[in-house]
Amino acid sequence: MAQCVQSVQEFIQDSFVPLVAALCSEEAERLTRRNNLSFAELVRPFCRLTSEVHMRDPNNQLHIIKNLKIAVNNIITQPPQPGAIRKLLHDVVCVSQPAEGLVANVITAGDYDLNISATTAWFESYRECFLQSMPASDHEFLNHYVACMLVVSSSEPDPVEQFLKLSQEQHRIQHSSEYSYPKWFIPNTLKYYVLLHDVSAGEEQRADSIYEEMKQRYGTQGCYLLKINSRVSNRGADEQIPDPWSQYLQKNTIQNQDCYEDYTVSNKNTDHLIADGIDSEMKDGLSNNFKTHPLQLDHPSGSLDSADCMKASASLQDSKKTNSGTPHGACLTLTDHDRIRQFIQEFTFRGLLPHIEKTIRQLNDQLISRKGLSRSLFTATKKWFSGSKVPEKSINELKNTSGLLYPPEAPELQIRKMADLCFLVQHYELAYSCYHTAKKDFLNDQAMLYAAGALEMAAVSAFLQPGAPRPYPAHYMETAIQTYRDICKNMVLAERCVLLSAEILKSQSKYSEAAALLIRLTSEDSDLRSALLLEQAAHCFINMKSPMVRKFAFHMILAGHRFSKAGQKKHALRCYCQAMQVYKGKGWSLAEDHINFTIGRQSFTLRQLDNAVSAFRHILINDSKQPPAQQGAFLREYLYVYKVSYFFVPGTVKTVN
Repeated sequence: MAQCVQSVQEFIQDSFVPLVAALCSEEAERLTRRNNLSFAELVRPFCRLTSEVHMRDPNNQLHIIKNLKIAVNNIITQPPQPGAIRKLLHDVVCVSQPAEGLVANVITAGDYDLNISATTAWFESYRECFLQSMPASDHEFLNHYVACMLVVSSSEPDPVEQFLKLSQEQHRIQHSSEYSYPKWFIPNTLKYYVLLHDVSAGEEQRADSIYEEMKQRYGTQGCYLLKINSRVSNRGADEQIPDPWSQYLQKNTIQNQDCYEDYTVSNKNTDHLIADGIDSEMKDGLSNNFKTHPLQLDHPSGSLDSADCMKASASLQDSKKTNSGTPHGACLTLTDHDRIRQFIQEFTFRGLLPHIEKTIRQLNDQLISRKGLSRSLFTATKKWFSGSKVPEKSINELKNTSGLLYPPEAPELQIRKMADLCFLVQHYELAYSCYHTAKKDFLNDQAMLYAAGALEMAAVSAFLQPGAPRPYPAHYMETAIQTYRDICKNMVLAERCVLLSAEILKSQSKYSEAAALLIRLTSEDSDLRSALLLEQAAHCFINMKSPMVRKFAFHMILAGHRFSKAGQKKHALRCYCQAMQVYKGKGWSLAEDHINFTIGRQSFTLRQLDNAVSAFRHILINDSKQPPAQQGAFLREYLYVYKVSYFFVPGTVKTVN
């Protein structure tokens, strides 16, 4: 795999963080909108703690949490639609292209000097977006909300009454049968009351008075007074205030668009030059190797073409212009930034972590009293009637009981809940112990979806334990992937396993195993996923101790083909060009012809006419092993592309004889 900006530990920790919901009054949202931000967006850049945190585990041992990050999101009562997620992932990859002028990483392997991208930002953007867009599931609690912030403005006529209304609304969303989304960790969700005060409006005494009343009602650890908007518009106009929000908002620009619907794409926007030119020339009888257009979509209704890619890029550029024209946080001073940062730290130190610590203790006590009794009775009964231990079954013998649903109070789910809470606060040793216990129970019940989830997180917990007391159990991940894919038919969860495990294997220099894992998840159901994983597998081959250059090139060709089918023409062209470095001048003339032909066509569709002419010229200038009919077709294509490039050069006017 290509190099990543984050270490594998940072990547995993940032992928699974405590989720906090935000429910705001209209007046509170109006105050934050003065800065062109919602409340959740306002606090997002400050959601990583800058100091260590301490909490105690059920055995009263001190546990240290480092670099903890939380996520604050607005409550959305509808899960994201699969079509919307597909479009989001497509757009994220489409707008992430190699930086112009970036110096490539030169790898020398035998006779080859290869210029290869050292990093693949599009893959990291895809991976981050994929993990963040995963809907909450009933078999795990990692994407369930642990707490809820209730936010009210101090300018409300009766803020305490407004807090009561928001609290009732949150209770209705969590416990009413009317809503099945979002998911919540425990029935008694932590509610944290935030009084938002606009400093520019004055009336600080009233805000302080209301806050004193809140402390009496909710306790000093259950509420907070956050003062913002200290900047006066007619003062300090030339003062440069940093904008920490732009990087987060630009990253989520497409995610914020109103496009959360299933979509279909028509072929009517296909490039007219190709339709009128090269494709019509191809009717004269090309060989089977070239009849199918590299960019022809197998499933036109389920993929996106270059027109959509251009729209996504244009949307991002428009957003950047808007962001630069209307800066965020215009009413905030650096003091306000510090106040928001302090607010998040106070909420985490005095509200969230004590709540999580208390919940872990309660779950532990319940499991000791309930599960110990029930399991001892169950085990005794089974031994009484069976007389011997039941042999474990292989994964292929186990039945698909994905329809099995445990009641919320089931001991098995309580263990899983405790494991997830421990994992979110970096107590990986206790988390591993709980996952391992839950895994056995789920396998005994043949609850395969639950078992796969426990196996997946047990493997990750084992890897993240400080000091690495046990080796990474890669076989846990392999079993989880096989279960998700073959028994549960859930490719999303299987993909998450692959993304996590491949990164772990890469960090241990096990590039061969990582490549095999990535290739195994390529399939016909998603061209984009297959393209990205094949490209990462190619990077694994080239990063081995003894680089496997030809395997790198072969898998880059496969990745380019799948990028083509996914409508990612620029990425497809880049993959073919990188692979061409290996095949060029090595005597593989038919392979060179195929790659040059594909590069020529894709350059043509991307209006890179000089590159297209050059690629087709290379096919013609060398001795060819193609049959005469094929050579004639290549010549006609070259002439057509040359004619188009001659008459359609920007800034020139030429006439046709």
